[in-house]
Amino acid sequence: MSEDPESAMVNQMKARSLLNSISKSFGLTVLIWAAGILSAEAKESLKLRVAIEQNVPQVNVGSSVNAQVLDGSQRVIGEIQGMNGFAAQVKEGGIALDRWKSGALWVVPKDENGVVWIGNRWYRGRVYLIPTGKGLTAINYVDLEQYLFSVLGSEMSGNWPQEALKAQAVAARSYALHEREGAIRKNEMFDLGDTQGWQVYNGIQAESAGTQTAVIATAGKVLAHDDRVINAVFHSSAGGCTENVEDVWVQPLPYLRSVKNNYDQGSPVNEWSRNFTAAEIGNRFGVGNLQRLEPVKMTRNCGRVQEIRVVGDRGSKVVKGNEFREALGLRSTLFTIANQFQPIASKEGQKQALAGVTFNGRGFGHGLGMSQWGAYNMARRGYTFDRILRQYYLNTELGTINVER
Repeated sequence: MSEDPESAMVNQMKARSLLNSISKSFGLTVLIWAAGILSAEAKESLKLRVAIEQNVPQVNVGSSVNAQVLDGSQRVIGEIQGMNGFAAQVKEGGIALDRWKSGALWVVPKDENGVVWIGNRWYRGRVYLIPTGKGLTAINYVDLEQYLFSVLGSEMSGNWPQEALKAQAVAARSYALHEREGAIRKNEMFDLGDTQGWQVYNGIQAESAGTQTAVIATAGKVLAHDDRVINAVFHSSAGGCTENVEDVWVQPLPYLRSVKNNYDQGSPVNEWSRNFTAAEIGNRFGVGNLQRLEPVKMTRNCGRVQEIRVVGDRGSKVVKGNEFREALGLRSTLFTIANQFQPIASKEGQKQALAGVTFNGRGFGHGLGMSQWGAYNMARRGYTFDRILRQYYLNTELGTINVER
């Protein structure tokens, strides 16, 4: 047994309660029906391995329909009843799920229209549980096209113009396949995660008729350069200017080049400002009370901050632009600095001391590849998805790839 009977019963009741409550909240019956009518569209497509939970002490797992429990060799060792759930956890170097224990475990719905519960959401496909580090990792094995139904709704609104959603579908498909190729080459256990560090994937609750339509309309379409699927990264808003990739990351790529346009204008994140006191910034970077900020290095095309010197009354340090952005919660590194001063009395007479700083910025994200708000506005102006993609991914070709394994 994975745990003592009383603890097992408590965990089962907790997981079952979560399964039942979430099914009511998100209309599981309707979503299962949608999975059924769309399953034929993607049943032959490649399987992605998406890490939903990584190195956690336990994770709740279940199924909307009866599901088989398989060991690491994919031998059937048990069955979970539909709408039941259990807390999986590491036990003696393997995975324990209720009364079943193995070096690794699978939960596989017996009906192809069933969905699995992982953590706190429903997902298409199946779940693989494996011990990693000090905990376990739950990996969702899901058809590529069905995965995209959710990614589009997690990254954009399903109510956005179809041409913008189609552009997002092609970019997200290309990005996923590029990441999968790298993961296989490195012999990693999963292809992608489900957060902004990869591309956001929130399960079936993020799907809608709009996202499904866009994915099906572009099925198999990818962007390529020299017959290789590209790393089609994207971000929320460019603020009018995307960057050459080597100015933000390291390796230069012929398709991630700087592009200037006005398609972000009017979007809610095209322009922004944030205010901080001098003490807030100084304390955040451990330099005491802030005296000044000095941009040290800027990108050559757009003027994003690559390095900035933070000077305080207890020292100074040079900080990478992205680290500075993350520490202060700024939307991008494309900003200017406006200082606010206050008079102070000193032996030499009245002086001006830095009281605070206002960051006036543009855009949201790293500024590489497609701007999602730019795509939105281009679609509203009548541009097709392929024209949108050509605007942001230079030197690429749109093609269809047959992925069957």
